[in-house]
Amino acid sequence: MAEAAATALPSNRVNRRLSFVRWVRRTHGWFGLWGALLGLMAGTSGIWLNHRSVMKLELPDQQQSSMQLALPDPRPETANATAVWLQGVLKADRPANNIRVERSRPVPWAERDGGERSGEGRPAMQPERWTFAFGGPNKVMQVEYWVGNRSASVRTTQNGFIATLTNLHKGTTMPAPWILLIDTLAGAMIFLSISGIILWWETHRRRLAGIVIFGISVIVTAALAMSPLQW
Repeated sequence: MAEAAATALPSNRVNRRLSFVRWVRRTHGWFGLWGALLGLMAGTSGIWLNHRSVMKLELPDQQQSSMQLALPDPRPETANATAVWLQGVLKADRPANNIRVERSRPVPWAERDGGERSGEGRPAMQPERWTFAFGGPNKVMQVEYWVGNRSASVRTTQNGFIATLTNLHKGTTMPAPWILLIDTLAGAMIFLSISGIILWWETHRRRLAGIVIFGISVIVTAALAMSPLQW
């Protein structure tokens, strides 16, 4: 009886281990399937973004145009009212994705000694600056308006396929549900990394070689990440 009990304990331990490995493998596959399309999109656009500044890699099929847009008389009094008016004039499908209001402040050169002064001896002030963003990843309309001017500047960017992918990657002009969807991809990548290490550890016997490879990758990654901070 004692020998049978001693034999059963290792057997139960092996069975639990095999069940755990099967569960990790199965879940690893489902998470990979969920993130396959988003991972392909993020990987393609990520390569472009990663090399854009160093290799001066321009985004293809991206066209920009600018124009001056006259404001109505009387002009809208608030940024929100201006955004509503702009949506109608620009024929945007949805309201502004982003509205920024920069308060009035002294002009930069007035903050230095001998800067420009108004008639009352106070520093010259620049007016409020309102900026608006309309559109989606394939088309972005950015509007800049200095309060008190009779016109606003509009810059329109028409994006091709790659530029649209990069905007989706960065979440440019995208609503909160898209941001949350990308968060699920990030969570899936974290799980895939952890589960991949577990599967390798449980299914390979040459663990020393794997530990050496993993350690070297950590050292190389840390060295490359820290090198810009040493300049």
